[in-house]
Amino acid sequence: MALTPSTMPELGIPAPAFSLPDIDGRTVSLDDFRAEPALLVAFWCNHCPYVRHIREGFTTFARDYQPQGLGIVAINANDATTHPDDGPEFMQVEADRHGFTFAYLYDESQQVAQSYEAACTPDFFLYDGLRNNGQRNNGQRKLVYRGQFDAARPGNDAPVTGQDLRRAVDALLAGQPVPEDQLPGIGCNIKWKPGNEPSSP
Repeated sequence: MALTPSTMPELGIPAPAFSLPDIDGRTVSLDDFRAEPALLVAFWCNHCPYVRHIREGFTTFARDYQPQGLGIVAINANDATTHPDDGPEFMQVEADRHGFTFAYLYDESQQVAQSYEAACTPDFFLYDGLRNNGQRNNGQRKLVYRGQFDAARPGNDAPVTGQDLRRAVDALLAGQPVPEDQLPGIGCNIKWKPGNEPSSP
């Protein structure tokens, strides 16, 4: 396990397209969320202790915000050859066991993770709607938040509240500017296939 921080890409960049299978074999794409006023893309997996530490809190977060109009999709991009616990068959078990209410997708090629500049699990990317404050957003969702769920980590005493992400979503859904004082998340590195590893800066 290599501890890896979020890359924190530039705010305002558009959400990259994706079209990936979910745990039931259905294809889910970015366009499927056109009606939602906000979209959260979370890079996730089954085995990472950083994911497991916030898993219950994130599942509660999803149940709180999906009825308010937040679209949520979790994407597992880990190489299942080296980490079989993250394979699609175990994703189904994970979703059922923990009551996921959001789509859980498998990025086998890792191209979607690369396009989002995802680096770790968990890694969160929040986008505004196709309409922002009543104005058309040129058909693109724009990045308004990236970084940590909250300050909780395995081994520290910080409670799992989702405070940072909740603050961002609350502002976005209320039509207010999302605070830009955003802190990077940290977690296990995405388990890249040979040749897919991000180049060093």
